[in-house]
Amino acid sequence: MNPKRKPLASSCRQHTRHREWPTLVLVAIAAAFGAPASAIAQPRFESAAPTSGSTVSRVANESVDRAAYRRINYSNASKPGAALVVMPGEIKVTDAVLTQQIIPSSIADWAELELAQANFKVLERAALGSVLMEVDTATRLGDRAAMESLVRSGQLKGTRWLAKFDLLKAEPVATASGGVDGRPTADVIGILGQWSNSLRGQRAAQVGQVAAGSVQADRTAQVWLVGMRYRVIDAETGEQAGQGYVEERMESGAQGTAVMGVSGSSQGGVGFDTMVQRLVQRSVWEIDARFK
Repeated sequence: MNPKRKPLASSCRQHTRHREWPTLVLVAIAAAFGAPASAIAQPRFESAAPTSGSTVSRVANESVDRAAYRRINYSNASKPGAALVVMPGEIKVTDAVLTQQIIPSSIADWAELELAQANFKVLERAALGSVLMEVDTATRLGDRAAMESLVRSGQLKGTRWLAKFDLLKAEPVATASGGVDGRPTADVIGILGQWSNSLRGQRAAQVGQVAAGSVQADRTAQVWLVGMRYRVIDAETGEQAGQGYVEERMESGAQGTAVMGVSGSSQGGVGFDTMVQRLVQRSVWEIDARFK
């Protein structure tokens, strides 16, 4: 045995200790800053679907990734914003499907979340109770004395702004579709096969005719325009301090193919909830830039 060569067991133990160093360092850093070791990384969950990891699963997940929520880095987030209250806005569109899915309170919920991430001091609507109705009434009536009284005392003391987000527009503006039908091509191949003088040529034409006739492909796409107006109101006077309008395209589509009994299809796009969330993010980005 070579005396200079370390025993295998000792070498393995040293290698294991080297691999443990990064984890030990992270745990030590977390403990130093008062964070539990379990908070070093976000939990991750595996899909339990039987198709997980397959081609169809990857296509579906790629579509979801493009539609998933993305946190915005607001340009002035490092600067604290004034105290504000998000008032329930209005939905001006008449589309029955949209009005069933979106309500003013859900728009306000998104606005509170994004304004808080932009470092504004957001007063929770749920904690204000009937005061919120008084503020809304005073704002609509232009009652400056009532507004001053509400803001200078009680739950609204120190509030600088009132913010409203109204959904003004949601309409389908374009639809397109296209497809391929292999049956005419199959008929042509069949006619050409009848002109063949050999049995082999006729059989080859029959195979080609079946294959071409089985080809079917369809694609459809629909594009909506969805628009939102935001308003920032002075909490003491009830006067509008500023407003803006943002608009986004909402596209949905589907496609399917079938060749020789093998078929595939996919469909997707973002829904109204996602569009509202994105419009709120764009509105808050402008508010963050203008009202700090």
